[in-house]
Amino acid sequence: MSAEAQAFVVFVLGMLVLMGIGMNMALALVLTGAGMAWVLDFWDTQLLAQNLVAGVDSFPLLAVPFFILAGELMNSGGISRRIITMAQAWVGHIRGGLGYVAIGAAVLMASMSGSALADTAALATILLPMMRKHGYPLPVSAGLLASGGIIAPIIPPSMPFVIYGVTTNTSISALFVSGIVPGLIMGAGLIVAWKFVLRKTELPVGQPLPLQERLKTTAKAFWALLMPVIIIGGMKSGLFTPTEAAVVAAFYALVVALFVHREMQLPELYAVLVRAAKTTAVVMFLCAGAAVASYMITLADLPSTLSGWLGPLVESPRVLMAVMMVVLIIIGTSLDLTPTILIFAPVMLPIAVKAGIDPVYFGLMFVLNGAIGLITPPVGTVLNVIAGVGRIPMHTVVKGVGPFLLTYVLILITFVIFPQIVIAPVAWMR
Repeated sequence: MSAEAQAFVVFVLGMLVLMGIGMNMALALVLTGAGMAWVLDFWDTQLLAQNLVAGVDSFPLLAVPFFILAGELMNSGGISRRIITMAQAWVGHIRGGLGYVAIGAAVLMASMSGSALADTAALATILLPMMRKHGYPLPVSAGLLASGGIIAPIIPPSMPFVIYGVTTNTSISALFVSGIVPGLIMGAGLIVAWKFVLRKTELPVGQPLPLQERLKTTAKAFWALLMPVIIIGGMKSGLFTPTEAAVVAAFYALVVALFVHREMQLPELYAVLVRAAKTTAVVMFLCAGAAVASYMITLADLPSTLSGWLGPLVESPRVLMAVMMVVLIIIGTSLDLTPTILIFAPVMLPIAVKAGIDPVYFGLMFVLNGAIGLITPPVGTVLNVIAGVGRIPMHTVVKGVGPFLLTYVLILITFVIFPQIVIAPVAWMR
């Protein structure tokens, strides 16, 4: 067996064993990368250290901590709650209305934070107790909230798009634009699925609020609604870059939380900063560990090996994309979104480009597939958030997420068959 083949075996078996014993994902990536270096006779501790540093030494990656901070400030400063209250005022009275509130709030919050975990936690904290109180089926309620949370990685600003853009040297601004239409389609798909799931369920129907009350609630959410306008408008006009947009988002959320809504006091800011720092450390350590593994994967020439396997499909871009999506679905059941991007995007993108697939379109499909993995067992990070926040068994959430997971898979297939749904808006915005 060649050294390259041995390195591949070390990587696959190493990740399976280390994840199986519950080791931290980032540390598992570092150790498997080190094992590959040893097999390839390329062992050098200085080289490993340099790759660890290089994995986080990137200006665009500065967007990650600031978007995380913006999400924390939104939840602590009342921005998320006002979005949900506004949605409830407009559609909360209709049959299954709290589900439609969850979907509308998920889409709006996705345009502010870019974090699936932060959005899911906010939605579950506020809406899950309300849905329980009004007799909504617990499994599908939890499944809907989890499914709504993963719209955040698709609609800009999106942290996974930032990480993908840095990793593959793809325009982050173009990636942001590519997610607008698919994100809205995901929201529409959830509406259809929610209506179908509840077609035989008896639920209370409330009285609609007077128009004046609805407008008053919307006015209270004005500063929250202004946030995505500033972020997207600023990037589209060239006023600031995606990285600078993250800083603007965090600063805006801070000002609104402290001085406009006044729901957060200055002493509480310390706890918000600590939570954001902890989440940032996890993401950045993943980036550093993946840089080591990616470097060794390149040395082992695994991209060429994969290209050889998929070579016959290069002449059929749609077939190639379908095969890649199936591979990513399998990977997504075992890996979280960030390590999937960091490890496999640099390997798969050159093959896609060789087949004539638009790199921005491929990036959107890659991230969408990874986002679906967030609600796919056994990893299902977002499912764990719902189970933790709602204090409900994991199997209950898994049972309820099925119809919405199927909806997302159908949307993914639609984008494979009709790529112009993604490509056309990007070309128009350019």
